[in-house]
Amino acid sequence: MRVWYTFMVIQAENLDYRALNEALRKAQSPCTVAGCCGQRFLAAGMAGKEICVEGIAGNALGAYLNGAVVTVRANAQDAVGDTMNDGKIIIHGNIGDAAGYAMRGGRIYVKGNAGYRAGIHMKAYQDKLPVMVIGGTAGSFLGEYQAGGIIAVLGLGAANKNIVGNFPCTGMHGGKMFLRSDCKDIAFPSQVTARPAEKADFEELEAYILEFCALFGYDAKAVLSAPFTVVTPDSKNPYKQMYVAN
Repeated sequence: MRVWYTFMVIQAENLDYRALNEALRKAQSPCTVAGCCGQRFLAAGMAGKEICVEGIAGNALGAYLNGAVVTVRANAQDAVGDTMNDGKIIIHGNIGDAAGYAMRGGRIYVKGNAGYRAGIHMKAYQDKLPVMVIGGTAGSFLGEYQAGGIIAVLGLGAANKNIVGNFPCTGMHGGKMFLRSDCKDIAFPSQVTARPAEKADFEELEAYILEFCALFGYDAKAVLSAPFTVVTPDSKNPYKQMYVAN
């Protein structure tokens, strides 16, 4: 049996975020938001929706998302997936700061780069495992206070640039980070362990890389053939010597 889907289109040009979210709540899924220009809080708390955003999504896209799938065909601003509980956010451009703040479930896939403090306070919750895959580079304080979940940074197109900025994993006390690099020039804090990825690590990561590559048109075999560094916490006192030397 062939199933036909009718995509509803919401024109966002003259709508503020309240009116736009109200239209999204009433819309049948799937739907497209056309002409988005920085409206914030899109899809906040939504479940059971499939939303495609044409244009720039504003701050807190998918905040408290509870199962919806949101695709942005351009860039998104700060706090993508803030306190996200479930669902999926797919960004075909770059994202701003504090993506995945306190997210406790669901997945965020970013084709391009992320700003500062991606994955800050990320945590696993019950049987939920939050995952964020950043295709390009990430700014400083990546995974700050990370308490659970998985963060992967692939450095695609980064050339000779470090794929993460300063102070990665500051205060990290749970979860795991995968960096597609040997990380020789990256300074990690004393409370974490950074080591080359092993077979079991690649097996854990593979499903997310396969999905990322399927979404954005990359060769998964080529991505996974590069060296990865795995970072995990190894201290019961993760807040010691975080920002300054004694």
